[in-house]
Amino acid sequence: MSKLRLGVNIDHVATIRNARGGAHPDPVRAAFLAVQAGADGITAHLREDRRHISDADITALVERLTVPLNLEMAATPEMLKIALAHKPHAVCLVPEKREEVTTEGGLDVAGLFDDLQPYVKRLGEAGSRVSLFIDPDIEQLEAAAALGAPVCELHTGAYCEATDEAQMAELDRIRKAAAAGVELGLEMHAGHGLDFESVMPVAALPSLTELNIGHFLVGEAIFTGLERAVMRMRDLMSEARGTT
Repeated sequence: MSKLRLGVNIDHVATIRNARGGAHPDPVRAAFLAVQAGADGITAHLREDRRHISDADITALVERLTVPLNLEMAATPEMLKIALAHKPHAVCLVPEKREEVTTEGGLDVAGLFDDLQPYVKRLGEAGSRVSLFIDPDIEQLEAAAALGAPVCELHTGAYCEATDEAQMAELDRIRKAAAAGVELGLEMHAGHGLDFESVMPVAALPSLTELNIGHFLVGEAIFTGLERAVMRMRDLMSEARGTT
């Protein structure tokens, strides 16, 4: 199987910084450390309430990164304007509620088809690869393909939170959705909640080309350092794929 790409989400480095204010720890520095440790790209979610990543962070990342930046954002006029100004390598459209602690589920592409259409079109015309963050559901995949988005990222939260037989059932949902997405002509990614224990079964799925992981790696960095955490995740993914 081909190498599975790792995108490291640096949002929660900014969360720690913002808890006290000031400039430390710097999420851009974290991005460079992650790349040195084997990350293939960097993900950052610019939220409406700016609870972690800031506009200045996005500017710095676009200017300084030498690997792809995946900008996660809600489909709002404000975020579209920012994305069109910066033209990141990729834009992942995600659902967003101000009161949520973290992203709670996938985007309802089928239900929001007409609303999402101009965002997918304009971002694609600007040169960004558009990804839609969805639950592992065939209807959502078909809607994403009909919209013309080249990439879908499957929400792995239910799999990570489940145990035993329920977890295996969720993994099977991800497997089937990833395979169906490829059949529809989509590039398939996955992420949300993955850690050292849960990543290998997902990484072994041949239809996936990229995993995006953040919160766990930032938390693990407190104990082992970010570079070591990213390197171990990279090694587990490669082991699951049988690649080096």
